[in-house]
Amino acid sequence: MPYPQEIIDLGEKVKNWGRWGDDDEIGTINFITNEVVKEATKCVKSGKRFSLAFPLQQQGGLQLGSMPGRVNPLRTMIQLNTPVIGDPTLFCTSDDVVTMGLQAATHWDGLCHASWNGKIYGGRDASTITYDGASVCGIEKITSLTSRGVLLDIASLYGLEELPGGHAISYEDCLNAEKKQGVEVRSGDILLLRTGMMAKAKRGDVVAYGSGTQIENSPMPGFPGVGLGAVEFFFDREIAAVAIDTITFEVMPWDPKVVGAILPIHCINLVMMGLTQGQNWDLEELSTDCQNDGKWDFLLEASPQPFVGGIGSPVNPIAIK
Repeated sequence: MPYPQEIIDLGEKVKNWGRWGDDDEIGTINFITNEVVKEATKCVKSGKRFSLAFPLQQQGGLQLGSMPGRVNPLRTMIQLNTPVIGDPTLFCTSDDVVTMGLQAATHWDGLCHASWNGKIYGGRDASTITYDGASVCGIEKITSLTSRGVLLDIASLYGLEELPGGHAISYEDCLNAEKKQGVEVRSGDILLLRTGMMAKAKRGDVVAYGSGTQIENSPMPGFPGVGLGAVEFFFDREIAAVAIDTITFEVMPWDPKVVGAILPIHCINLVMMGLTQGQNWDLEELSTDCQNDGKWDFLLEASPQPFVGGIGSPVNPIAIK
């Protein structure tokens, strides 16, 4: 069953194929120019730094098995105070290895993460993704991701600790949050959206975080997240990337305005717009600080790890105020 016409029309409306040339593999990250980064550095006033990453750990990790094969980090020691040349009085080394899903915790989705009608971003054939990885639009093509970051606290906009499951963040939500917070999202910004859900995981309740809430008359769990209206906001403001503090990114059940749409926003953002998106970001400490000082923009360094052919990448984003 194809997507409803509303989804197809929105995808065409925000389509960026060819905007930066036929060889483009990074999409909206092209909005981050040297001038944008220079302007972003003006946000740094105090030098305060905030890590926005959830810890990479096997016990207490965010993955509960809903995505087959996407496992929490399995870290194993392979050397333990081992003498390199056999003499324990000289240099000894400890070393470890890890097996994990690249999207297991705080991460970026690469543009190759989603395909739609057999195509990925730029109109390339989905067959460019094989068991060797992505031959185009791999996460390594994003060689740096540093810009002005802006946090829109949608939960606080509604006076809530956490948005309810099924809340679709709208265009109006973004506009109203800008107005309330006294900040404006600009071209080349990395936009962060807070729903408040990450607070559950930080309290140790990763099951509640990853399972969502029950929605009446729905077989799917409920998560707050990005709705179709917010996608138009992203396009109009020419943001470079967007991240959120949930495991699903988009609202679940799927945007209630459109029946029968399964993960449509992944397809529209990644495939059509070429918009890199992030999930499982910890925005709690940063949001508290922004509430206290009234400053909702900052320098944000969030470059992915250069896994060649990678579909996504873990990231330790650092916001600097």
